[in-house]
Amino acid sequence: MRVHEGSLDGSGLRVAIIASRFNDTVVQRLVDGAASCLTRHGVADDDVALYWVPGAWEIPLVAKRLADGGGVDAVVALGAVVRGQTAHCDYVAGESAALGRVALETGVPMAFGVLTTETWEQATDRSGGKLGNKGWEAALAAIETANLLKAL
Repeated sequence: MRVHEGSLDGSGLRVAIIASRFNDTVVQRLVDGAASCLTRHGVADDDVALYWVPGAWEIPLVAKRLADGGGVDAVVALGAVVRGQTAHCDYVAGESAALGRVALETGVPMAFGVLTTETWEQATDRSGGKLGNKGWEAALAAIETANLLKAL
């Protein structure tokens, strides 16, 4: 069996981080985790760009524009959608998940680091708390997928 997987060496990769300002105390922790991961895996500071958007709803549009522009090898999308007492969260979470379609349309990996949680505690647990940092995990997935695509 021939196994194919992407390297975790981010040297030479150009990565965009798109982060939602809504729930920014959680999202900033995701951004910090993603940035730390990218640095630790060799992505140069000059090859990382951070784009702040109002909320998770706006992430796919900005991701599509960046991917269409050809200046990035991967996008790391970060946000936090916490369920409230209305269905609003379902619409926002669903729209942010359109990143999968953006990846298929553009061929640029879209790492989904948008938390979709029931409670604030779950969000903090996943942004550097007892369940790790999903920003870090999304950045690592972006590196690996971008490298696998380059190798194919």
